[in-house]
Amino acid sequence: MATPDLARLDEERLSEWLLSRRWFGSKAQDLSHIGVLDTVTLHEGPPALLLALIEARFPTGTHNIYQLLLGVRPAREGWTEGHLEDIDGVTLYDAVADPDAVAGLAALLGSSATIESERATVDFYWPEGAEPPGPGASVRPVGAEQSNSSFVFDDTYVLKAFRRLEAGDNPELEMTRFLTEREFPNVAALAGWADYRGELMDATLAVVQRFIKGGRDGWELALDEIGSDPEVFVARMAELGAVIGRMHTTLASDGTDPAFAPEEPSVESTSLITATIDEQIERLFVDLPELEALEPIAHRGEEVRDRLQLLSHVGSGGKLIRQHGDLHLGQTLLAPDRWIVLDFEGEPARALIDRRRKRSCLRDVAGMLRSFAYAASASQLQRDTPAPEGWEDRTRESFLTGYFGAVDQSLLPPGEAASRTLLTIFELEKAVYELRYELNNRPDWVRIPVAGIARLLEEPIP
Repeated sequence: MATPDLARLDEERLSEWLLSRRWFGSKAQDLSHIGVLDTVTLHEGPPALLLALIEARFPTGTHNIYQLLLGVRPAREGWTEGHLEDIDGVTLYDAVADPDAVAGLAALLGSSATIESERATVDFYWPEGAEPPGPGASVRPVGAEQSNSSFVFDDTYVLKAFRRLEAGDNPELEMTRFLTEREFPNVAALAGWADYRGELMDATLAVVQRFIKGGRDGWELALDEIGSDPEVFVARMAELGAVIGRMHTTLASDGTDPAFAPEEPSVESTSLITATIDEQIERLFVDLPELEALEPIAHRGEEVRDRLQLLSHVGSGGKLIRQHGDLHLGQTLLAPDRWIVLDFEGEPARALIDRRRKRSCLRDVAGMLRSFAYAASASQLQRDTPAPEGWEDRTRESFLTGYFGAVDQSLLPPGEAASRTLLTIFELEKAVYELRYELNNRPDWVRIPVAGIARLLEEPIP
């Protein structure tokens, strides 16, 4: 089949199609233009697989670039799943809907192929000595993802294709490569990757990691065990805390690598953290609606800001390192023999440069502690099973005991009390972010961050 001319795609139809894709992250913004920037034929098929880079522009003058993986079949076949448009006698569709279209990636990875087009080069990387998925590998999509698309090959490897692209190495690649090279056992080992190099940008397209068989999602495990044996989960958190402590220690272990070498926080950086959180608090409380669920913190914006200022005087120190950036129970798996930490991409809504920035490792810890609060409430909201009295407190302490016992102490402020104070600042930041999110998306869940903010207001300041 000849490669179709994507410049002939109807812009209105392309916009409508993109808005129907789960991974398209610009649904809430008005689009002023959608255009195809580049097209690369990854394999001829049949069915063929195309890589297309498209630009979504907005009235504000900003833009995002997305990676499309498009399957191509003869129009006479009448393919309808994920259908985009028929052009030049062929059907274009979302390749996620067709494992046969994606299967060709296995051969490209296994041969460390290089594909050159008029404007760019796509390189596939696979380590020597590792058995790649074969050309007849079974392929199945992982359907639970939101911002990216993943496929499992032969229940041995999982490939994640990044949808929104930014110039530079994706943190998922950087972090998993760093941890894999140092044989950190609690990560799905990096197996390969693909990148795009061209006039538009140099960017990571995809990463391939070992598939973890028999793993249980940490979030679902929490909800299951709250209902069946809550103290078993409490005990498990000591080991997960130790895993996160060892992960942070490993991420800070190479002082010769500029991307990972620990750094001392400056007075300016500490002040900037406090000022940013202070601004977020002020904006949120100015427009706080009159809701019964908000009563515990209503009209307490100044009190929250005062608490932040008091904490900031005692909550500083420690090192700045690369960290997970979006750590919660849903980013973990309990494999048959160990905990696994997943998804090192960071928060996809943040700019890539921000996700690569070094921060206190206690930001990760704060994210996990907030996840325990959510699990305790979600058990009631989703399964009508209240967590036992004091379950969240016991879970927090179990995790923190494991963490503080395993992490390199030089990464933390001097003394556990100072570390817990800095941790409180990051929990406050997280809870304020959560409150804004829940007000906009899940009003029934507002009471979870409200309880977190109220709790932090009651804790004594050292």
